Amino acid sequence: MSVFVDDDTRVVVQGITGGEGGFHAEQMIEYGTNVVAGAVPGKGGQEAAGVPVYDTVSAAAAAEDADASVIFVPPAFATDAIFEALDADLDLAVAITEGIPTQDMATVNRGLADTDTRLLGPNCPGIITPGETKLGILPGNIFADGNVGLVSRSGTLTYQVVDNLTERGIGQTTAIGIGGDPIIGTSFVDALEAFEDDPETEAVVMCGEIGGEDEERAARFVRDHMDTPVVGFIAGRTAPPGKRMGHAGAIVSGSGTGTAASKIEALNDAGVPVGDTPEEVADHVERIL
Repeated sequence: MSVFVDDDTRVVVQGITGGEGGFHAEQMIEYGTNVVAGAVPGKGGQEAAGVPVYDTVSAAAAAEDADASVIFVPPAFATDAIFEALDADLDLAVAITEGIPTQDMATVNRGLADTDTRLLGPNCPGIITPGETKLGILPGNIFADGNVGLVSRSGTLTYQVVDNLTERGIGQTTAIGIGGDPIIGTSFVDALEAFEDDPETEAVVMCGEIGGEDEERAARFVRDHMDTPVVGFIAGRTAPPGKRMGHAGAIVSGSGTGTAASKIEALNDAGVPVGDTPEEVADHVERIL
C-alpha cells in the first residue's frame, strides 16, 4: 500500500509556468505522476508541461478531477496559493516554497482546522510512493518500492537515508518530507499514525533535527500507540546553542527541550534506536527486518 498518495492521485501544479514549477512538473510526469493541470492566475487557457493551465485551482480541480496540488509559488504569494488549494477541497496540498513568513503560516494553520485538506510543508521536498507517484522535488531514481516508511524534516537527510536503504535492497512504501519550518501542516505524529495504519509498512525511519519539540511528541506517540518498529536519526548534535542551523525551525531555545540530546533521549526511552549516522540508520533497519 502507500500513505497519502498513489498512482491514482491526480495532481495540479500551482506555479507551473514558472521556471521551478515547469521543470519539476516535467520531472514528475516523467516519473509517472498523473499531473493533470497547472494553475496560474491570468494564465488560463495556456498549456505548460503538456497539460492545460487554469486561472484557479478550483477550476483545474473541477475540470480535471484533481485531488492534490504541488505549490511552486514565491513566498510573497504562497499563502494565497495554499488557501486556493484549501478552498478547492483537495485531499492533499504540498507546499515546496521556502521562506513563507511564520505569521502567514499561523494564519494558514488556523484555516486548516476548517478543511479536510492535508498540507505537507512548507519548505519541504514533497512526497513519493516509489514506482507510483511523486509530488515535489524528490529525486525518484534513488527510491525503490518496499516495506519501510520514512518521514523527515530534511530533504537532504531523506535522500541520504533512502540511498543507503536502497543500496542494501531495502525499499520504501512512502517517503514524506514534512518540512523544516517552525509551523508546518503535517507533523511527525500525523505521518507515524498513517504508517502505523498501513499494513505494508513493516518499519519506519524518522529523521529529525534540533529545534522545537516535535520529535519528543513523536517519541511519546511511538511509545503509547505504535506496534510498527521505528528507527530514528537526529541532525544537529554539534550545533551551538541559540543558533539557527539551516531550517527556520532548527533553533534551540534553551528550555531544556529541542536539543539533539533531549530528542535522542526521548526516542531511546520510547524504545527507538537512533543512528549516529545515516549509515547506522540503515544498520538498525536491517536488524529489524
